[in-house]
Amino acid sequence: MKSPLDHPPHGATGAGPGAVASFLRFAVLGGGAGVLCSLAVPLLAVNMPWALANAVVTVVSTLLCTELHARFTFARGHGAGWREHWQSAGSATAAYLATGLAVWALHLLQPSPGPLTEQLVYLGASGLAGAGRFLVLRCYVFAARRSWPEVISPLDVRLRTNLASPPHPAL
Repeated sequence: MKSPLDHPPHGATGAGPGAVASFLRFAVLGGGAGVLCSLAVPLLAVNMPWALANAVVTVVSTLLCTELHARFTFARGHGAGWREHWQSAGSATAAYLATGLAVWALHLLQPSPGPLTEQLVYLGASGLAGAGRFLVLRCYVFAARRSWPEVISPLDVRLRTNLASPPHPAL
């Protein structure tokens, strides 16, 4: 007999899409946003410093992509909450730093690289950072969570045991 206290974890919505389907959705949505961002930054940079335009576009695209990833990439069935947005922003910041460090290291090794070399290093680092970000989002940020608290109290165990076992005959 199943205990009435047994229930699925809060927030669990089923298995969701497989890893390959999720990765393809991640690549399409993230890549599409990346293309749009590469067009938006120069347009904004006409009216403000390039670094500020890049920061604004990065923040907006991270918010938008987090919502898209919650709804479509990982099929949560609803948008992202504050926790997911903060964690996604953290992974986006780590990816931003990784690509910046890769280009910085290139300039240390080769003081005046050509634009093609610089772009190849940037895109390679972006690809690796994107793959890492996908893993963080799939395995941590958008993974199904159990309800709080996960620790079962001794009273809980006794209640579940008593409810699940058949009644004892009277002596």
